[in-house]
Amino acid sequence: MHYWVRASPADFAGAIPQPRSGHTAINIGKSKVVVFGGLIDKKFLSDITVYDIENKLWFQPECTGSGSDGQVGPSPRAFHVAVAIDCHMFIFGGRSGGRRHANAMLGDFWVLDTDIWQWSELTSFGDIPSARDFAAASAIGNSKIVMFGGWDGKKWLSDVYILDTSTVFDMTLEWRELAVLGAMPPPRCGHTATMVEKRLLVYGGRGGGGPIMADLWALKGLIEEGQAPTARCGHTVTSGGLHLLLFGGHGTGGWLSRYDVYYNDCVVLDRVSVQWKRLATTNEPPVARAYHSMTSIGSRYLLFGGFDGKSTYGDLWWLVPEDDPIAKRVTAPPPKAIHENQDASMTSMEKERQMQEDAVSELQKRIGISVSISNPNAKKIVDELEDTELLELASKFIGEGALSNKEAVQALRDHWSKSSPKSIQLKELSPLLRDYKHCVTRIKE
Repeated sequence: MHYWVRASPADFAGAIPQPRSGHTAINIGKSKVVVFGGLIDKKFLSDITVYDIENKLWFQPECTGSGSDGQVGPSPRAFHVAVAIDCHMFIFGGRSGGRRHANAMLGDFWVLDTDIWQWSELTSFGDIPSARDFAAASAIGNSKIVMFGGWDGKKWLSDVYILDTSTVFDMTLEWRELAVLGAMPPPRCGHTATMVEKRLLVYGGRGGGGPIMADLWALKGLIEEGQAPTARCGHTVTSGGLHLLLFGGHGTGGWLSRYDVYYNDCVVLDRVSVQWKRLATTNEPPVARAYHSMTSIGSRYLLFGGFDGKSTYGDLWWLVPEDDPIAKRVTAPPPKAIHENQDASMTSMEKERQMQEDAVSELQKRIGISVSISNPNAKKIVDELEDTELLELASKFIGEGALSNKEAVQALRDHWSKSSPKSIQLKELSPLLRDYKHCVTRIKE
């Protein structure tokens, strides 16, 4: 059994990446996850954000190195491929929104040395792949990369390329187009390609003419699907021990619908039997999405970002087994109810205190934050007349000089008490919660 748990700010230190989709997030060994590129509001990105697994820290390294245009690192892009070999992250293709490559396919090839955070643009020869986006690639062992399919701006592709990275230090690499015998998967883009033992497994994607597929292929032919996921593209397939985990993506809504359908289901592919099965989760999953990233960190999976046809997300979610400490956040027992015989013996002061505790518990449940009022080791709460943000908000609301600080704060509280939840602006939420906590603590004292 697994649970979806929205990542808490307490899970990480440092600034998390900004919302995006079409990015890549890959594991470099067991020490870090590197997020690169993506798209938000038609703006293509080229930033690097790293998650240090041991220290639970997000950071942005200062990268060096340049390519043929003199700029540090690859141009902004999305829907590229990224593969990790040792401490190196290889980037190929994608789509860029720069002036020189407006909505154009890219065919450049880069490597980032994550030990020293240095980019290098690589020179390739041999059977060089055409520029493309929405391709899929995977590492073969610890030296080679295999890439399949994509979209070159005119047609869907079904070609297979192999690259030996052992000559990376010479800055020249030879691509080789693989001649495949027997049946071939139809051309496609937006699919996934994952190496399992000695086979490349390809699933889903969008094919020629636009249909979204639900077929599963190995490099040597079609594999029995079992209870295969629905047809989709823009999903992720993440390796987790003996299983591969598929999450999300989007498909068509059928011939009666003009709109895509976005998914938030989890489907597991057993590496040994090559059979699909649904992953049981007991609570509400994240919002359905596509073009997100999903990485494995020990027994946990970390979901970031994505797009659902309307919104680009920047949320982080853990998918964890039921014995994981994080799972306790959604399985903790609710506060015990007060029985009638207990209620009869309570004084009016005790009843008032119980009502305040119930209000705090309800606040915790609704907005998912801790508002502890009984922990003696808790950080001292700032007095409302020393809370700069609260006073500034009160002054803007009431008008500077019109009232004393104490009167202005009380007027702001009166305004909040008469407001509906939807009418309270996001910028008011932080001072409101601090003031609420202060008022409850004062009552308890």
